[in-house]
Amino acid sequence: MFDYRLKVFYTVAQRLSFTRAAEELCITQPAVTRHVREIEQHYQVRLFDRNGSRISLTPAGNILLQHARELFTLYSNLEFELSGLNEEHSGQLRVGASTTIAQYVLPPLLAAFHQRFPGIRIHLSTGNSGQVAQMLAQKQIDIGVVEGQTRDSAFQYTRLVDDELVLTAAAGHPLARKESIMPDALRRLPLVLREPGSGTLEVIAHALAPLGIRLADLHTEMQLGSTEGIKAYLQHSEGLAFLSIHAILKELKHNELCVIEIDGLRIARELFLIQPQGDTVPLPALFLKYALRYNFR
Repeated sequence: MFDYRLKVFYTVAQRLSFTRAAEELCITQPAVTRHVREIEQHYQVRLFDRNGSRISLTPAGNILLQHARELFTLYSNLEFELSGLNEEHSGQLRVGASTTIAQYVLPPLLAAFHQRFPGIRIHLSTGNSGQVAQMLAQKQIDIGVVEGQTRDSAFQYTRLVDDELVLTAAAGHPLARKESIMPDALRRLPLVLREPGSGTLEVIAHALAPLGIRLADLHTEMQLGSTEGIKAYLQHSEGLAFLSIHAILKELKHNELCVIEIDGLRIARELFLIQPQGDTVPLPALFLKYALRYNFR
């Protein structure tokens, strides 16, 4: 119902690409250019700076992007509340989640939510926990799902489900024959860790601190930015990694990976739904309420 030209601008501003915006909106690139130019002519401003094939937002473009986000939130709330009068819900819900959660925890929840509310369109963005928090702060998403120990006072945190990080290796790893290892052995083992900013890395550091072990003390063989990449690496090396138990269930079942027990160390964590403090937007509230009732098996 909102002005389509504004949607075109918003898509270009999010992607910083006329080509990608055209592909996402299923229109031609000249059409994207025309819509943006019409807005520029109407307000007598330039929205994008162009440097060869790259573009960036001008100050006017940043102002319009900020207001476009607010307008789309208002439209989404309006659509949600009016459809609720007929006990039907519609609109778009933008969810952001850290990569592990997005790959291994959220899919069954999102499928069940879509089945219950087919009129609600869900868009899922992924990144590490820090990036998800940044997206929420910049209003690029409506609700986030993260792990980690750090709390940002700008957000409210609601526990979604428990998780556990376990030391994981290939099924044929020499340590697989041991019942357990001592925590100090972690200093010598070749470990594959997540990238800086990862909530998983933060949780590991927090759990090892009482044992007098710092991340800097570990023998870090490699840092990889995805759980899938780490799992594939472990199956072709003697490296080990702390991974979410949710992420390795299939590999454990097929005897591709194994869990190495560590005496006196259990890294339990909670996964949280996060929203801006005082947020009363209906659609994210509906998702939060549904998610808290969902039975994670």
